[in-house]
Amino acid sequence: IPPGYKQTEVGVIPEDWEVKLLGDLFDFSGGLSASRDQLSMEGYCYLHYGDIHTSNRTFIDVRSEQQEIPKLDIPLKKASSTSLLEDGDVVFVDASEDDEGTSRHVVIINKDKIPFISGLHTIVAKSKTGELDHQYRRYCFQTVDIKRQFRFFAVGTKVSGISKTNIARITLPVPPVPEQEAIAEALSDADAFIESLEQLISKKRQIKQGAMQELLTGKRRLPGFSGEWETKRLGDIAEIRDGTHQTPKYVENGIPFYSVENVTNDDFTNTKFISEAEHRFLTRFFKIEKGDILMTRIGSIGDCKFIDWDVDASFYVSLALLKIRKGYSAEFICHYSKTEAFKKDIELHSLQSAIPKKINLGPISDVKIKIPDNSDEQEAIAAILSDMDSEITALEEKLAKARQLKQGMMQELLTGRIRLL
Repeated sequence: IPPGYKQTEVGVIPEDWEVKLLGDLFDFSGGLSASRDQLSMEGYCYLHYGDIHTSNRTFIDVRSEQQEIPKLDIPLKKASSTSLLEDGDVVFVDASEDDEGTSRHVVIINKDKIPFISGLHTIVAKSKTGELDHQYRRYCFQTVDIKRQFRFFAVGTKVSGISKTNIARITLPVPPVPEQEAIAEALSDADAFIESLEQLISKKRQIKQGAMQELLTGKRRLPGFSGEWETKRLGDIAEIRDGTHQTPKYVENGIPFYSVENVTNDDFTNTKFISEAEHRFLTRFFKIEKGDILMTRIGSIGDCKFIDWDVDASFYVSLALLKIRKGYSAEFICHYSKTEAFKKDIELHSLQSAIPKKINLGPISDVKIKIPDNSDEQEAIAAILSDMDSEITALEEKLAKARQLKQGMMQELLTGRIRLL
């Protein structure tokens, strides 16, 4: 144990930190039960446990979010005082479909004392003492140890539940209030940076969506291009093949075997594998090559992936392989596949009675695409949209790193391994 630290039931923490039971810090009570069907935009703000599960944040600012919060139209006197949420209250869920969700919670920011009813499957924690800074509460329940304790006390099989009594038994390391404030400020700065990246990504996606609507319909022409656009069948501009209809014998390591999930998730690193011998057999007549397009034809039909890397892989019948003919840009076609016009035509040509959705090779050939007659214009449009995609991807990677960094900061700061004071 390092100098200045001590061993406790929650691990090694600084000597000037305390260990507290949540039952010593909070009084716990239940919310007012109401179904989702009873909610509207009229009445008093109401916190449904489902809204905690789906939120990316651990706080609700009632004043700024009041218009968006679902409402319950009842006389306020029907809600007990313990279910009315005040500034600094913490609201936990008491039910989750998985163990990880048992620790989901939000901290209430409500300095204006706006009536806000805690609802179905919620547990309200109201302060007994002033030992926990309000902003610090947004972060202190997110460490590995606290989540582990929630999972330990959760009960149930299909649905995990946790009771008020068991939440009260959870132990929390508590720094002095000035250090709590410093920790909360550092993590809040990290949150602000993450939120700024999320907003920038959202803006870039909107810009790209607008560019697609202009450039992929011919409404806006790039300088130097004026030729006509044509309506073509996919079968006119591509050779279309499907993958193997037989489930191959998978091996631990070997040749990548692509299926619909790889295209829909845009993830070609996590694949199944087949032997080289089976791969050579499956690709004896044709194979995936750089510059081809893979299209989903079962489930989420019509999703396309442009193969822009050197590839040696086989693929399943759930995908179609489009080998684009000379004079047409595969990248343009891939971008066009994201338009509403393309999606509607794919839907039109699908097997209407099939569950899950399915489209056969013949109907794929009949799907129409509007395309410039000049391949240079196709490539110029594709280059602009691909550059936008690359910029968004780079920002998404930056966002993922920022989130990882914040997770690491929380684990270090909330356990006292790194001290700010």
